[in-house]
Amino acid sequence: PYTTRILVRRPQDPARSSGNAIVEMLNPSNQMDLNIGWSLMREHMMREGDTWIGITIRPIAVDALKTFDPQRYAALSFADPLPPEQRPCTITGAEANQERGLAWDMNSQVAAWIRSNASTNPLRGAITHVYGFGYSQTGGYLNTYANAIHKLATLDNGEPVFDGYFIAVAGGGFVGLAPINNCASTPPVGDPRHQTGNLGVPIIRAMSLSDFVQGIAARRPDSDAPEDPYRHYEIAGMGHASPFELYYSARPEDMVKAGRTPPPMNCNEGPRSRFPTNVSFDAILQNLDRWVRTGIAPPRAEWIQRVGNTTVVDEHGNVVGGVRSPYVDVPTSTWFGTATGASFCFIAGYERPFS
Repeated sequence: PYTTRILVRRPQDPARSSGNAIVEMLNPSNQMDLNIGWSLMREHMMREGDTWIGITIRPIAVDALKTFDPQRYAALSFADPLPPEQRPCTITGAEANQERGLAWDMNSQVAAWIRSNASTNPLRGAITHVYGFGYSQTGGYLNTYANAIHKLATLDNGEPVFDGYFIAVAGGGFVGLAPINNCASTPPVGDPRHQTGNLGVPIIRAMSLSDFVQGIAARRPDSDAPEDPYRHYEIAGMGHASPFELYYSARPEDMVKAGRTPPPMNCNEGPRSRFPTNVSFDAILQNLDRWVRTGIAPPRAEWIQRVGNTTVVDEHGNVVGGVRSPYVDVPTSTWFGTATGASFCFIAGYERPFS
């Protein structure tokens, strides 16, 4: 009863294919699809010969697509498979009579399909490794998927459909987990399911300066154990809601046509933080692939330092600890993880250049 939208971007020269597919649950936090993984790591993926695949994963994003072009997207549906009289709860608004929990089947089936020899698969024979990616809200989706679905979603040979996971900026009560279906509540902070692991495939989780405190419940020790390969990174200086995700999403006029309000590029303190998240994310993606293919574990990194309820900063106002880069070790700016203003300014962050 369900049909979603799948976007595919792959190297033009098949001979350059790495055999990797990065399957991204498209972020619907602005009530429309944002292809954040593509916006941050597109150059690295194309340079390496990876294929990127995006999946529309929530009914609210389908509503935007249908508003934008009712004819083109008429077939899209997250229709609740249960008849109304059997539904244990009632959903109103744009997601009425829809079921968010269909996202789990969609994610599994897309990953299995692109590895298959099905005639409908444009990538048949080209994909050898599949990695799941989610950012913010869909990082919470991917966390839920990994914990609840991963060991149930297998290929005919018994191998998992996903070889590893990159779960980004998803932690705590904000976006740490997604309810398993419409009628379930989000597990509260402190629920052990906020932590991910023991899946038998590598997991790398990354938090930003904007959300690592909210997501502190997701912190857990790194592991090189075969049954629990895991890394937890907190990227010093990185903002959660960056301008890059808007540069490579729909044009503002198309957002309006879809019935959505374009997110602001500027907050009260100035433009959204331009901290180069791609530097760390490209490395994480490459290290995840190397971990899966060769067993070589990625480096470990200390967490951002906290003393009591206070984050430790240096003489320039930048945080101490976390994944380091020249942008915080030999800085020309102070990087903030929060700002004030409309929409997601509270996690956009901003930059204060030195004089």
